[in-house]
Amino acid sequence: MKDNKKRKPTQKNKTSNRNSGQNKKPAKKGNQPYKHKPIYKTIEINGKAEYLNDDGAGVVINDKDKITVMNLLPGEEAKLSLQKSGKFYDATIIERLNSSEDRINPKCSYFGVCGGCQLQHLSYSRQLKFKSGMVKKLMSTFVDVDKIVGMDDPYYYRNKAISSFAWQTKKVQSGFYKQYSHDVVPIKKCIVQDKVADPIIETVTKLCNDFKYKVYDQDREFGFIRHVLIRTGFESKEVMVVLVVANKIFPGKNNFVKALTKAHPEITTIVQNINDRKTSVVLGDFEQVIYGKGMIQDSLCGLKFNLSPKSFYQINPIQTEKLYNIAMDMANLTEEDIVVDTYSGIGTISLIAAQKCKQVFGVEINKDAIRNSIKNARINNIKNTQFIQGDAGEVMVQMAKEEMPVSTVFMDPPRAGSDETFLSSVVKLKPKQIIYISCNPQTQARDLTYLTRRGYKVDKLVPVDMFPHTTHVETVCKLKLLK
Repeated sequence: MKDNKKRKPTQKNKTSNRNSGQNKKPAKKGNQPYKHKPIYKTIEINGKAEYLNDDGAGVVINDKDKITVMNLLPGEEAKLSLQKSGKFYDATIIERLNSSEDRINPKCSYFGVCGGCQLQHLSYSRQLKFKSGMVKKLMSTFVDVDKIVGMDDPYYYRNKAISSFAWQTKKVQSGFYKQYSHDVVPIKKCIVQDKVADPIIETVTKLCNDFKYKVYDQDREFGFIRHVLIRTGFESKEVMVVLVVANKIFPGKNNFVKALTKAHPEITTIVQNINDRKTSVVLGDFEQVIYGKGMIQDSLCGLKFNLSPKSFYQINPIQTEKLYNIAMDMANLTEEDIVVDTYSGIGTISLIAAQKCKQVFGVEINKDAIRNSIKNARINNIKNTQFIQGDAGEVMVQMAKEEMPVSTVFMDPPRAGSDETFLSSVVKLKPKQIIYISCNPQTQARDLTYLTRRGYKVDKLVPVDMFPHTTHVETVCKLKLLK
């Protein structure tokens, strides 16, 4: 009878197995995984970037491999250090051998370390061409894309700044996350956010050290201070400071507020936001006002809007006015039109549209946003709006059942775009036109495919650069119902 047990290999067999291990077939699914990942040696090559990918990285083609290299522009050659991991390479530039005529010196000293901007080394005119090309690649099957709308001065445009805290060099530091990580890069000056924000963030950081606050550690669930958010009014110049902490009890709160407002009298309100969850989401659910009214007011397209810490409000006010004016021109509303504004937020699009049409229904699932919308309508003395808290898809299905003659639907979804359930409700309602504003052309292209297969045609599409020096681009398009 044969012995079915595996024999212990001899020393010779052991050597043979070790040397031939790379030729073995990988373990089948369900077997124990390898204890250690294969180790690959670092290699060096000379490579030339052929184009930029959607993340703003140069793409070097080496044999059949496409290697992405940050801070390498098309046409530039570099000596690269490559570390292979699975099917991918981690590429580091040892030496850049030539420079593209489109390369500029970044104004920000943190570029390449901070993950906030990806394109500061590329001239602004070429940034616009790059973004326009991205949009055209996605949308050319639907429509001829219009010229991208850029900024005259693409710096200091953000009206909202968020800085995270970390314990580094034996003190509290504040800054932005390093690219592809949760490591905080201490930053003193950001050239894409309102100039008012940096000095306030620096003072808040100093006070955290003076008051000996501990930085919150998610893993240990210990500590106090997490983030600071600064929101500024572009027209009003009002300033809100939101201190994101992990506890309702704020040690030395009154003295902290007194010191902060003394250093920065421009601050109009301070809010304490409590976030004690293990999450990368900045704001928690509970907040309390510790100075001022708890909100600021700003103007947009001639209307006034109250902004709370959680209000969705476009971060680039100069480009937002251009974007919304383009959207209104596309809609070409009349006094007989009935409009539905989905994802209506605090009512910006609803109230702008209401000045031009018979009736606007703003639909938003967030209760706080609905309350803000109603207040904003009252502030601007606009009476032909009705704000509905609920699912926009369900509301439109009900309107379709009631045969409400809606002429226009505005939609401005989050980056994930809309889902099929929502889009099917738009199709059931059958508005004569849809004005679709998007912060993610990829998901917008997916949604346009759905709508154009169900009776709509893309009539016009305009890219707008809302986020200079990043790879993001906003688009607004008009779809018409085919008869």
